[in-house]
Amino acid sequence: MLVSRRFFGTAKACLTAYNFKFQPILAEKGFAAAIGNTPLIKLNRLSKETGRNIYGKAEWMNPGGSVKDRAALWLIEKAEERGLIKPGGTIVEGSAGNTGIGLAHVSRAKGYKCVIYMPDTMAPIKMQTARMLGAEVRAVPAVPFADPMNFNHQAERYANSLDNAYWTNQFENLDNRQVHMETTGPEIWKQLDGKVDVFTCSSGSGGTWSGVTHFLKEKDPKIKSFLASPPGDSVYPFVKSRGESIVADGASVTEGIGQDRITGNVAADAELADGAFLIPDRETILMAFRLIDEEGIFVGSTAALNVVAATLAANKVPKGSNVVTIFTDSGHKYATKYFSKSFLQQNDLYDFLPEHLKKYAAMP
Repeated sequence: MLVSRRFFGTAKACLTAYNFKFQPILAEKGFAAAIGNTPLIKLNRLSKETGRNIYGKAEWMNPGGSVKDRAALWLIEKAEERGLIKPGGTIVEGSAGNTGIGLAHVSRAKGYKCVIYMPDTMAPIKMQTARMLGAEVRAVPAVPFADPMNFNHQAERYANSLDNAYWTNQFENLDNRQVHMETTGPEIWKQLDGKVDVFTCSSGSGGTWSGVTHFLKEKDPKIKSFLASPPGDSVYPFVKSRGESIVADGASVTEGIGQDRITGNVAADAELADGAFLIPDRETILMAFRLIDEEGIFVGSTAALNVVAATLAANKVPKGSNVVTIFTDSGHKYATKYFSKSFLQQNDLYDFLPEHLKKYAAMP
């Protein structure tokens, strides 16, 4: 099949017109080498609306589909460096989904078995994805952290019962924070040539917020950083009360964020927070649909919540400032929840939507 020179000339002209920067990545060392170096995407409509430049780090473009690929790789590789796991061993974790999926990917690439304990309230496709990657997924009742049957405690006990097993302990293991200090934060800094005014995102394990914030504040202490919380998340009262309270009201349909405690990763840098935002579920769902409608971006609830926080953070800084947040993952794993009309109706999250956005609740 012959393709004319005219085609190539036209394509080149189009790329030039859009100032396209093609930076090919050759992942010679396999799956792990493809993690990181994700794009920073400007949200044009929201930037115009707020008068600030709002950017989202497109972490769904990691090979395992989420920001948690970064933590999964480091949690395992640091364990290897310390001799905590040996060839043929078992990686064990308690996860709401994305860390488990990332660990399943990395475990297969490195030849480890992988066992994930997951709350049974998580989206079924998360469990299915981890299983399709060869992990053993143990769905357990969702109970508070104080309960010995919490999925994290069950994961720890199971790992301790095995020879040559490693519980990655994402919530307390500061390797989680470190990977963002050494990769995500520097990438953001470089992508904006050091012109970062605000960073904000939510907290599940806390590694992303803590690590990026730590790096950026070291670069420039004037950079502001805000934590974002769904209803019921202890991080919000903790920050607002300056560490005096973690009592939180309400509950949320969001997944993977919001804890009834302060994790080790959050605690490591909590004093660096300039404030916190409490984001109602309605605002999160509305933003998820707006991002599709206005920007062509399809993300999950955590990413949508992060963008709501970015618009609030924009009001804290002068016009023209650069505000950065995290697109945690895509919306694909949440199709039967946040993009399901019946699910949204059951949770009073549908009728309030503008008519032109209701079409994005395309699942029954």
